[in-house]
Amino acid sequence: MVLLSAAAALLTVGLLGWQRRLPRNRFAGIRTAATLRSDAAFSAANRVAAPTVVAAGAVCAAGGGLALGTGGPALTVIVAVAGTGAVGLLLAGGLLGHRVATAIPAPAGGCAGCACSGGGCTAT
Repeated sequence: MVLLSAAAALLTVGLLGWQRRLPRNRFAGIRTAATLRSDAAFSAANRVAAPTVVAAGAVCAAGGGLALGTGGPALTVIVAVAGTGAVGLLLAGGLLGHRVATAIPAPAGGCAGCACSGGGCTAT
């Protein structure tokens, strides 16, 4: 059941990232300092990582499907193989996404990272 829940979450995040509809947030997607510094960096990183995230979701779905009705040592092997494969794919996608985000220039000057009101700028 855990693999199927993980599959649903990973497929959703992967497809939203692929379509550039995953908003910058602190919960889902590739979240490194480089990806969180701008919407463009977050979107690009998650678009590049999307195929591996979707593949990880597919691995979890396949493992979850095989695990339904299985018990004992076979269940342990299925969960271990599917989990390890999914984590490996996610790490590869995360590293690739981070590399892309670091290549995108940081937002220039102005009020990047602060809240402007009344002509002043205060750090948030």
